[in-house]
Amino acid sequence: MGVHKKVTHFRCAAAAVAALLILSVSCGVRAEDGDTEEKKDGKIGTTIGIDLGTTYSCVGVYKNGRVEIIANEQGNRITPSYVAFTDSERLIGDAAKNQATSNPERTIYDVKRLIGRNFKDNTVQKDKKLLSYDIVDKGGKPYVSTMMKAGTEEKVFSPEEISAMILTKMKDIAEGFLGKKVKNAVVTVPAYFNDAQRQATKDAGTIAGLNVARVINEPTAAAIAYGLDKKGGEKNILVFDLGGGTFDVSILTIDNGVFEVISTNGDTHLGGEDFDQRVMQYFIKLIKKKQQKDLTKDKRAMQKLRRACERAKRALSSQHQVRVEVESLIDGVDLSEPLTRARFEELNARPLQEDLEPREEGHERRRPGEVRDRRHRPCRRVHPYSKGPVPPQGLL
Repeated sequence: MGVHKKVTHFRCAAAAVAALLILSVSCGVRAEDGDTEEKKDGKIGTTIGIDLGTTYSCVGVYKNGRVEIIANEQGNRITPSYVAFTDSERLIGDAAKNQATSNPERTIYDVKRLIGRNFKDNTVQKDKKLLSYDIVDKGGKPYVSTMMKAGTEEKVFSPEEISAMILTKMKDIAEGFLGKKVKNAVVTVPAYFNDAQRQATKDAGTIAGLNVARVINEPTAAAIAYGLDKKGGEKNILVFDLGGGTFDVSILTIDNGVFEVISTNGDTHLGGEDFDQRVMQYFIKLIKKKQQKDLTKDKRAMQKLRRACERAKRALSSQHQVRVEVESLIDGVDLSEPLTRARFEELNARPLQEDLEPREEGHERRRPGEVRDRRHRPCRRVHPYSKGPVPPQGLL
């Protein structure tokens, strides 16, 4: 398992754990064995915690005195946030991602980047050029347009509807583990999600048949997962959360287990997917220069390149150079080009720096006592905030 997947695994597990902990503390809810209906004393029954991620999602439940992170049918505790339509069925999770290169137009991913946004948003228009499926304008909102079966009329889905399919998958995983129906959930969201994005996430839960008891911020969830609320005394904590599609920096104070958010900033459109896209753009330009081929006009080729760039990024966690290879990428032309860690960092360092610098102003006066971090080089820019340890070096 590469560092990228280890980190994603940790992040999803942490968020699900924290979701359940915060619900029990803040709402007076206990997820008890045997609960099948709402409690007469006002407490609700079994509650699951879901981390609905841009690239991966995960679900946990409080059982037998501890939180269990539940594995899917493949035995993985994280599930790709992918939905696909074939001529015979709808696929969600690993099965959807595994067939993405052969069915690019009907494989939906990164929908968290669309939820709660307007169609004319610059970020939506930017993503529209690189996604393998179509995004259309419906009432000023971005909708996914795809065919349920090849050659049939296209159908449109809102980001909430696609997200609901992923939430339903998480719900099914939990119900299979528990052996009973589940109605209640806590869902994590980026700290910098606005009201529209938070409400859209709740709406997705409703469509999935879930009562979303609360949405909580991912940085707070991460702090609890590290057990930082168990350490004595008042302290400031900096949480730097760089995920697949979103980025949050939050400063929290913790006093006797009580969290208070002092400052938060971030970008709901910055994460590992953006790193992949910049590497993709590098190879798109390289192929156009060397082979006079425009990959952007071939959705299958773009999906192949996307997967190859993601694999290369993971490999660079432990290697200084990899070879990006795709057989018959476009019109019989093979791709076989080197990618160094230095080149990867060069492609991504400047955009990340431009995003981070304006945010430093809002945080620099509050110097937290401790940094907890499991990310790669971009995180090295965070440690000046802290008097604590310098984050480890690696690659996302």
